[in-house]
Amino acid sequence: MARVKRGNVARKRRNKILRLARGFRGGNGTLFRTANQRVMKALCNAYRDRRRRKRDFRRLWIARINAAARLNGLSYSKFMGSLKKADVRINRKMLAQLAVTDPQTFTNIAVNSKI
Repeated sequence: MARVKRGNVARKRRNKILRLARGFRGGNGTLFRTANQRVMKALCNAYRDRRRRKRDFRRLWIARINAAARLNGLSYSKFMGSLKKADVRINRKMLAQLAVTDPQTFTNIAVNSKI
């Protein structure tokens, strides 16, 4: 059986990992073994946090809506319930944006949805 040297294949594999590890501190960005471990961990964290980001933003929007609703004498759940009953189809992201940038419009929505 002939010997397989894998020169190009091995180098490309290592360089691919080291390219992903560019910017990591110390040996984590230059030594293949540690860089490989750090890259695998970083990719796992990135995958997990892409999903977590969606949760975090939703929590932020709810907190902002709750704060603005309480200024208008409503709790978050009462406010959202009254919006549903009034058939106001505006999502939490837009409500939170209104609460921050245009409180007057948010107050109008809150008052009109209570009716």
